[in-house]
Amino acid sequence: MTKARDTANIVGGGFSGTIAGATMEPTGDTAASDNAAIGYTAAEGLILTGQGSTGDVTIKNDADALVAHVPTGTTGITFAGTPTFPDGSIAVADLDIDGGTDIGAALVDADLMIVDDGAGGTNRKATMTRLSTYMATKIGGGLVFIASSGAISDAANVSFTAFDATAYDHYAFWFQHVVPATDNQFFYGYHSTDAGSSYDTTNGEYHMDGNTDTTGFRISRASGAAGGVGSAASEFGISGVSYLYAPHVAAFTMMSSASIITQGTDGGIYGQLTPAATARLAAEDTDAIRFAFGSGNIESGEIVMYGIVNS
Repeated sequence: MTKARDTANIVGGGFSGTIAGATMEPTGDTAASDNAAIGYTAAEGLILTGQGSTGDVTIKNDADALVAHVPTGTTGITFAGTPTFPDGSIAVADLDIDGGTDIGAALVDADLMIVDDGAGGTNRKATMTRLSTYMATKIGGGLVFIASSGAISDAANVSFTAFDATAYDHYAFWFQHVVPATDNQFFYGYHSTDAGSSYDTTNGEYHMDGNTDTTGFRISRASGAAGGVGSAASEFGISGVSYLYAPHVAAFTMMSSASIITQGTDGGIYGQLTPAATARLAAEDTDAIRFAFGSGNIESGEIVMYGIVNS
């Protein structure tokens, strides 16, 4: 025998509507004075109304744990957990950061921002370092940090291979107290055209001071009395900046070291007079450079590479 569905129409007693099985269908609106009411209107649909000391409407799960509630007398909703929204469902117009707390400090590299990756709708985080790098690449002639040797300790040489002709026209190499392990040495940069697989150290492939043959881009100053770069405890090598011009162009690669300061073997401090300019005599690109003393290791110091942004 089939059991009939229980249906009842109830009017009065605080409820107007239909109860059919497990379904309750109210037909009237709720009122502001209701302690706890379920209502319905054609415009609003299902209505839950209540009033409590801390919340007006409270939603709990089957473990009687709070899920969400509307605090008493407010129009907002508070979630006990983290709400989940479909990706891309929150429009920019719905974001409002005006009420946020100011950082109260200068922005630093570790601070985060949100970007729409490639304007494709995928939001990702990025640090402020990416912003500074991006801005530098958009300002013609600006310097962008590329790489550092870090603190050098008895290294045979230091190489840089991060050349990028699409971003940089020229490069600047900053030397900080680069000291030879062996006394009385000259400091050189050596060209590569195969991304650092090999470097040219052939005497005569480079010229300095007019037509004088040399084995590489001469970085340190040459002086009869001073000799090469000193390595005594009271001598602090070379410091300053050298510029490598348009190395991606298939032409002679020019390097200027006019801003280098050398402390020679006599302990004297010398500005760069000659050889302030060096060129590699081959019409081909330079896509890596290696720095080393003519003999022996680099005892200490640091070398930093910057790119000069395409204009």
